[in-house]
Amino acid sequence: MNEEMKKRIKTAKFFDRLMTGVFSGIGGFFLGLIIVLAGYIIIKGILSYYPGIFAFNSNGIGNQFFNTIYLVFLSLLISVPSGVLAGIYMAEYAGDNKLTKAIRISIESLSSLPSIVVGLFGYLVFILMTGMKWNLFAGALAVSILSLPSITTTTEDALRSLPKSYKEGSMGLGATHWTTITKVMLPACISRIMTGVILAAGRGFGEAAALLYTAGQSTVINWKNWDIATKTCPLNPFRPGETLALHIWVMRTEGSLNANSEKIANFSAMVLVVMVLAFSLLSRYLTKKQELKQTGAKA
Repeated sequence: MNEEMKKRIKTAKFFDRLMTGVFSGIGGFFLGLIIVLAGYIIIKGILSYYPGIFAFNSNGIGNQFFNTIYLVFLSLLISVPSGVLAGIYMAEYAGDNKLTKAIRISIESLSSLPSIVVGLFGYLVFILMTGMKWNLFAGALAVSILSLPSITTTTEDALRSLPKSYKEGSMGLGATHWTTITKVMLPACISRIMTGVILAAGRGFGEAAALLYTAGQSTVINWKNWDIATKTCPLNPFRPGETLALHIWVMRTEGSLNANSEKIANFSAMVLVVMVLAFSLLSRYLTKKQELKQTGAKA
C-alpha cells in the first residue's frame, strides 16, 4: 500500500468520524430538546395539581380526558382500516400509471394541509351539509383526514421494503395474493405500520384547530345515563365533546371565568404529554410481543 492510498484512507476515516460526531450531536440535541420540553411541561403540571382537578365537572378535566380518549378511539377506527387498505392497494395492486401518480400527489397534498383548513372542511361537510350540530364523530372524521396520509404512506413503504422472498415463498406454496398479504406480509411489517398508527393517535391527542369547528367546545355528560341514543350519554358519538387540547386553549383565552384556569391548562398539558407517551410505549410493547410470538422467541 503506497503513501497516497494510506493518506486517502486516513482522510476518509477522519471525515467518517467527523460526520458521525455531527449527526450524533444533531440527534442528541433534538433528544435533549424533547426531554427538556417534556420535563418542563410535566413538572409545571405537577406543581399545578389541586384536589378535584380530575373531577367530572367544570372545575376538573375528567370529562375532557374521557372525550380525548374516546375521540382518538373513534378516529383510529376510521383511519387505521382505511389507511392500511389504501397502503396495500398502493403497494400491491396499483400500477405505475397516471391514476397512481395522481393518488400519490393527493396523499402528499393531504399530508401538508393545515389542520384549520381540514376543520373548516369538516364544518361545511360534516356539520352544515348534514344539518347536525358539533359532535365527536365529526371531530373523529376530521382527525382521520389528517391521519390517513401517514398511515397510508407508512403501510405502503413497509410492504415495499419487505424482501421479495416473503411474497414469492408464500405464493409458491399455493397461497393466494390476498392470503399472502394478510397472513405473511402484514404481520412481518406490523412494527412499521404501528409507527403510522402512533403518529395518527398523537395527532388526535393534540389536535385543536380541526376540532374547534367539528367537535365543539361544550360537554354535557350524565354518567348515570348509558342510553347511547340520548345526548348526555358518555358513549354517544353524536354529542358535542371538548377535548383536552381544546380545553387548554379555552383556559388560556377565556380563563378569567375560572379561578384555576392557569392550573387547569398546565395540568391538562401534562396529562396530554403523559397520554401520548403512554400510548406510544404500550403500542411498542404490544408490537414487540406480537413479533416475538410470530418468530417463536421468548418474550
